[in-house]
Amino acid sequence: MRCLRMKKQKEITSLHRSGKRVYAPTLTVIYLPSDCLKMAVCVGKKHGKSVRRNRIKRLLRAAFSRYTADLLPCSVLLIPHVSGEYTFSAFYRDIGKILERERLLHHTA
Repeated sequence: MRCLRMKKQKEITSLHRSGKRVYAPTLTVIYLPSDCLKMAVCVGKKHGKSVRRNRIKRLLRAAFSRYTADLLPCSVLLIPHVSGEYTFSAFYRDIGKILERERLLHHTA
């Protein structure tokens, strides 16, 4: 399934207000069921300068994209927690745990 990016502030704000929040050690995921798969990443200035924020966004998008084939259609907002180290493996692990726990993954096996 192809993942669309949410770009409009209106979409992100409405998801932030009415979506279900789920927490993990490295990030918070806010989601709502939708007609197609949409994703946004929100990284604030608390995380550092633009080079660091852009790296975090790339890592989150890459980790999330590994799950898009098995993901049910929903709108997802990824918000990383402020910490000292950001790694692909930590984001990948926590996104997987959240998606499994919330039953957003459908297994074809």
